[in-house]
Amino acid sequence: MKKIVTFGEIMMRLNPEGYQRFVQAEKFEASYAGGEANVAVSLANLGMNAAFISKVPAHEIGQCAVNALRRYGVDTQGILRGGERLGLYFVEKGASQRASKVIYDRAGSAIAKADAAEFNWKELLDGADWFHFTGITPALGGALPEICLEACKAAKALGVKVSCDLNYRNKLWSRREAQKVMSALMPYVDLCIANEEDAKDVFGIEAEDTDLTAGKVNHNGYISVARQLTERFGFERVAITLRGSISASDNEWAAMLYSDDQAFFSPKYTVHIVDRVGGGDSFGAGLIYALLSEYDAQKAINFAVAASCLKHSIEQDFNLVSVFEVESLAKGNASGRVQR
Repeated sequence: MKKIVTFGEIMMRLNPEGYQRFVQAEKFEASYAGGEANVAVSLANLGMNAAFISKVPAHEIGQCAVNALRRYGVDTQGILRGGERLGLYFVEKGASQRASKVIYDRAGSAIAKADAAEFNWKELLDGADWFHFTGITPALGGALPEICLEACKAAKALGVKVSCDLNYRNKLWSRREAQKVMSALMPYVDLCIANEEDAKDVFGIEAEDTDLTAGKVNHNGYISVARQLTERFGFERVAITLRGSISASDNEWAAMLYSDDQAFFSPKYTVHIVDRVGGGDSFGAGLIYALLSEYDAQKAINFAVAASCLKHSIEQDFNLVSVFEVESLAKGNASGRVQR
């Protein structure tokens, strides 16, 4: 069984019930999530040996976060204990023409105050086939840019494949800061994952003839983006998710995989959204699974997009689908008929 190690922050997610606004809520539903934690859970559900590395407080709330991962079979042995708090984020789910909103309360979290000396990457990556992180983790500041760099260097020394989802968040750092830090990390990355805006926000590489607010996506523009990223950093592959936003409730969802100077596009799904948070993470997990399973490029991107399409139908961040369900959708069974 292939082993994937992911590294990042896990937080408590708090959201009003249903589609209530923050100001309406008298109670909040609690769950646990984070970019790399979401990837680990997805991979565990797909049958991979997934391990998550982080640091959480040594109290009951920290243990709740660990338990949420253990519930789905994620290896949590590499999670450190210490620090004063677990990060929080609040999600208000949008509907129709009202956008979703996310408010972070994560400053001073245990992982943000971690020290580089706490992580022995040679041991943490022992036996691993793949290492995954996102741009969110170094954006948390402190020693995390250094820790991510040390992890990437150790992975390369051990022959472990590395993937990074750029995941630019302007609430965490500026474009200038992101470009400086991520440019130092990218030479160690084999698979770069981005959405329609990340390459522009982080590296100033923009797809031509594309209007995201109008849902207009130009395939040739994204081929050019992937080619420029590959030429600059030497990636083996670049994957870009392509979201056409009809409204907060309905999106068009597809992706491209660029490999060996060829572009492979998935089918496009029209998705009615139950919860879109974690959609990109489920895509990354699906792609990692497919590549480790030695799928060809077209089958790999089809699988990844089908996996993330299904995630949009699931409450909260974790993608709780099986390989059978993903493959069924990828083969064209999109009817949603009752299974008996």
